[in-house]
Parts: sequence; C-alpha cells; structure tokens
Amino acid sequence: MDAALDQIAARAAAAARPFAQTTPRARAAALVAVADALDQNAAELIAIAIRETGLTEPRLTGEVRRTSNQLRLFAEVIVDGAYLDARIDDADPEYVIGPRPDVRRVLEPVGPVLNFAASNFPFAFSVAGGDSAAALAAGCPLIVKTHSGHPELSRRTGEIVAAALAGAGMPDGVFQVVAGQQAGVELLKDDRIRAGAFTGSTHVGRLLADIAASRPRPIPFFGELGSVNPAYATAGAIAAEPDLLQGFLGSVAGSAGQLCTKPGFLFVPQGAELGPVGEAAATVPEHRLLNPGIGRAFEERRGAVLAAPGVTVLAEGEVRVDDAQQRFATPTVVEVDLATLREHRDDLLEESFGPLSIIVRYADADELPAVQRDLFPGNLTSTLHASEAELADGRLADLVDALAETSGRVLFGGWPTGVSVTGAMQHGGPYPATTTDATSVGTAAITRFLRGVAYQSAPQSLLPAPLRDDNPWGVPQRRSTAGRSAGWGTLTGHH
Repeated sequence: MDAALDQIAARAAAAARPFAQTTPRARAAALVAVADALDQNAAELIAIAIRETGLTEPRLTGEVRRTSNQLRLFAEVIVDGAYLDARIDDADPEYVIGPRPDVRRVLEPVGPVLNFAASNFPFAFSVAGGDSAAALAAGCPLIVKTHSGHPELSRRTGEIVAAALAGAGMPDGVFQVVAGQQAGVELLKDDRIRAGAFTGSTHVGRLLADIAASRPRPIPFFGELGSVNPAYATAGAIAAEPDLLQGFLGSVAGSAGQLCTKPGFLFVPQGAELGPVGEAAATVPEHRLLNPGIGRAFEERRGAVLAAPGVTVLAEGEVRVDDAQQRFATPTVVEVDLATLREHRDDLLEESFGPLSIIVRYADADELPAVQRDLFPGNLTSTLHASEAELADGRLADLVDALAETSGRVLFGGWPTGVSVTGAMQHGGPYPATTTDATSVGTAAITRFLRGVAYQSAPQSLLPAPLRDDNPWGVPQRRSTAGRSAGWGTLTGHH
C-alpha cells in the first residue's frame, strides 16, 4: 500500500474510538449539519451531476432531497438511542438456570467502514448516500471509494461533507474520500478496515465480497448486486387496472431503467389484453445512459435478448450513440411464453440494466410459486397485482409465500421503483440480490455497522454510557431484575 493510502487508513483507525464515544446527540447534530450543507449547495451539485450522469434536473433535485432528509432521519434515530439495544441483567443468585452475574450488553460501532459508491444514484447511493449515512450514524469512521462515473461530483460532495463534519466538531479522520479501483481493493484488504459496503454489478460485487471473506481477518461485506424484480399480474388485475401497462412502462423506463428495483419481468395470463405496448413505449422519449461503459453493456444485453429464440418483440426501442460514445435509449419490451423462458433461461434471466423488460405469458397461476422459487431465487423486490377478491380467497397464498422467501420487499400493487426511506423499509434480499441479506435503505441499515458487546460484573466507572445505572445518554434500557426468572412461563397460559 502506498504512503497516501496508508495514512488514510491510519487516520480512520485513529478516529474509531473517539468517534464511537461521541454522544448520540453530538453525532446527530453532525448528520444534520451535513444535510444542511448538501441542501445549501444543491444547485451547484445538481449542475455537476447533470453534466456527468445525464440524469434530469427533476430526478436529481428529488434525489438530493432524499439524501439530506435521510441524514436527518438517521439523526432522529440515534438521538432516541433505542438502536443501541441496551440490555441489563442484574446479578441474581436465585436465577433458575444457575446464579447469574451482572451482564450488560450494547451495540457498539464495528470500526472503520469502506463504502464503494454507486453510479446510478450519484447522491442517494454515493458519497453522502445511505451506506455513508448509516456508517456515520453508527459511529464508524468512513472511507468512500468514489465512482468513476461522476468524479467531479464525488470530489465536491466529499469536500462539503468533510467540512460539515469538521465544523460540527467530529474527530479528524471520521470521513475521507479515495478514487480508483486499485485504491478501493487495497483498502478492502487492509486490516484496519472492519466492514465494507457496495452497490453495483454482480460481477464486481462478488469479487469484492470474496476479497473481504478471504482476508486473514475476514470482515462483513454488504454488497447490493443485481436484481430482476419479477412482477405478477392475475386475470383479475388485468381487468381491474386499466393503467397497468402504463404503470409498468413508467417503472421500466424511469431514469432509463437504470434502477436496481426496475421490474425486469412481468407475468400475465395467456390471452390477457395489455393494450398496444409498442405504441405506449414509443411515447417515451430517449434518455442518456449513465456512462459509455453502462451504455455498451446495455447495448450488448439488449442484443442478446432480442436474438434469443422464441422472443416476440413488442417494442423494439433503439440505442443511439453520439460522438462521445454516450448511449441514448428508448424502451425495449419483448414477450415470451413460460416454456420459452424456462428453456432459454441462460439467455433471458440475466439482469438488463437499462430500459428493457420481458413480458411472460403463463397458463395457470398455480404454477407461479414454483416459477418464482426456481427462476428468481434472490431479489430486492417482487410484486403482485391481483383483484381484492383474488387476494381474499387464499388461492395466492403460496405465491405470496414464494415471493417472501425470495425477496426483500413484497409489493401488493404499485411498482417497485421509488424506494421510500423509512424505519420499516427492507432494501436487500437473498443472494444474488445481496451478498449479505441486510437492508441498505431505512433506519435498520445502521445495525449493519454495529456489533454486540457484553460487559460482565463491570464497575460502573468502566461501563459505556448506555449501560450505566445513571444512564447519562438517556437511552432506553431493557432491564431484567433479580427474581423474575421464578415466574417464567406464567404468561403462556400453561401451568
């Protein structure tokens, strides 16, 4: 490792204990300071992002708002202190399992975190995005490996975030930015890094996850990879939702389909009338893809889908290339029957990162649970469109079970693009959607960068603040007092 990277890792390691010991209120104030700074510099940042990514001003304006308010939400969570899950078991010589010592457990920061930023959300999943917010909220020093797709935006955002954290009194080394693939790999191998986060392709994410797992001291690696997010529509839904096709196309084409939750497949009954897919798709204007590399990959993937046996083209779309090798795309929608999808799964099931989706015709809804379990074992989302009567009669229960087994979020109606940042959100899923089935969106994301530590028979003076009897941080404490074990089982109704 070169001297500059070594210094970055050393600064992060030196900041770990001081940052972990900051009070929740002080750390929350720092997150709010970052949010305020992003909002104050939004016009400058959005102008850079438009130039570097080709995304539209309305989309980026909303993304900045999401990013800053996500930081404020995380600030609210850590001020409350419930996320620390502080548990206190008082010493109990009469404990029914045997004498119990005083044991106190709390969640503590894991240490320096390395976050690999994404390309498709230059704010919400980049330098100041969800993974960064979660690590900082947890009290972990953060190093962000920026994405090559928006280097100027990354540098400027990093300067704003670093200045805001320093102005809020956070320790030196709490937040740093590096660029370049080699720098990211070298830091991921460094023993001072204690967790990694990533949003990007399955290929790169798996390579990084394997590096994290094969270190002399393996570390947790939270990679969000690929997802095709199947959607299922019943006959009842087709009849009851006249705007189903328009909603589907809007979700497929939004931001040129460069969203991890884009529905890659829509299952509909044989004979169901969706409307003129080609005409509807033709009304969607072309949109630039994020960078030449992503554009080339989409062009190749689209060509493979169009050339697959048994495919019927409903909306061919097109890909235009300019002098700078940027691609501009319109939606491509094809149709296959279920037998073709099964037979040619190697050609059709891979994610198409761009405005392309496949409509699949099925004969009997009873075969859909097996389809989901067999063809789509790991997804960020799965969606079910059905009438109220179909949902109420229980016939879809097995399909819903299959969706829950294979997905992080199950939607009833609507479309999966547009992930709300909430306390209950789950943005993860079984592999290959993620390398570790956790969430990268919502307040539960903070827990990825925490680890449980129990203190047994410790003097009050050496306990962390959340576990002390005087509770100086005022956090919720779940306490088990002496003598309670004698009453175990009385609440179950069995005597």
